[in-house]
Amino acid sequence: MKALQIHAGPGALRHLGLHGLQARHVRAIPAAAGGPKGLVLSPLDRFVFGEWLAGSTQTVHLLGASIGAWRMATACLAHAPRDADADIEQMAHDYIHQTYEHAPGKAPTARHVSDVFGAKLIERFSGREAQVLSHPRYRLHVFTSRGRGLLRREGRALSKISTPLGYLGAFATNAVSRRAMGAWLERVVFSDPRDALPLHLQDYRTHTAALAAANLQPSLLASCSIPFWLAAVHDIPGAPPGAYWDGGITDYHLHLDYASMNRDVRPSDELALVLYPHFQKTIIPGWLDKALKHRHRATAYLDNVIVLSPRPEWVATLPGGKLPDRSDFKRFGDDIDARVKAWTRAVQESQRLRDEFATWAGGAGGGDVQPLG
Repeated sequence: MKALQIHAGPGALRHLGLHGLQARHVRAIPAAAGGPKGLVLSPLDRFVFGEWLAGSTQTVHLLGASIGAWRMATACLAHAPRDADADIEQMAHDYIHQTYEHAPGKAPTARHVSDVFGAKLIERFSGREAQVLSHPRYRLHVFTSRGRGLLRREGRALSKISTPLGYLGAFATNAVSRRAMGAWLERVVFSDPRDALPLHLQDYRTHTAALAAANLQPSLLASCSIPFWLAAVHDIPGAPPGAYWDGGITDYHLHLDYASMNRDVRPSDELALVLYPHFQKTIIPGWLDKALKHRHRATAYLDNVIVLSPRPEWVATLPGGKLPDRSDFKRFGDDIDARVKAWTRAVQESQRLRDEFATWAGGAGGGDVQPLG
């Protein structure tokens, strides 16, 4: 494999050695926050949801934060395999072509970005909520971050002070203890009411709410609402009142206790596996942990996880020698056509990730797998 690399936790490695990888082994698919980086996973998503999983019948839980929530909700629109191809391709097109009005030399206002982005979610999901929530096999779980204390509201005059102070407090407490950050921000997961998320969420202050037609679009918007870039979403129906922000703050890469899915399984049994298409091989717990390298290491939580990610050598061949990211908005400025061209090429090149996974999985998922580090 020249573009794709595959890493797996200890249990997943044992499973692959004994049983290989079949679509029926996969019981959960997480999708990370990370903005435009997630675009390179579009061809993989189209193959996994549009072709590969179509050969199995089990329930699969789709977990997403920020762009990952948008990706997973889009996958739930596809009740027939061919639908996934069109909807996921459209989602990538929408993301690539996003534009926002702004004064010369200034960034667009958070309120304007929220309005434009929210309108796009309404365009894609309004009237299709039942379709997302009635998928015969997929169960959607949208991760958000709900403010507490100084972060409980946004939009009032005081929030010009309280919101920055609140995030400063979250940054300081997180540096000491990730769990302590729960005093400022709690995880709220909006879940398909048909089936609970089949893993433990005891690592961090957590609240769950049932997904419904009335809160699908608000929860998706909240999960994508990067602080200071977008406005908070307030008082989502069916959930505790307050201000909701990007799910990536509390769960940047969804480093969750996936191993709890198999606590009573014998070593020789087939495991419930987690297939994780990701834009890097490491799974960072929260957005504020990006600079805390000691929290980037694999833990026992990832025992049954298989991570698919691009090789750094392949990433170096993309426009700018990197994955698309939010810095491109500043890098390209008002030259929207140049940014669209660069991001479109990155997605086109990412077809290699899809092709290499298809070849590997078609061979029953044998070698070429490294331990998660």
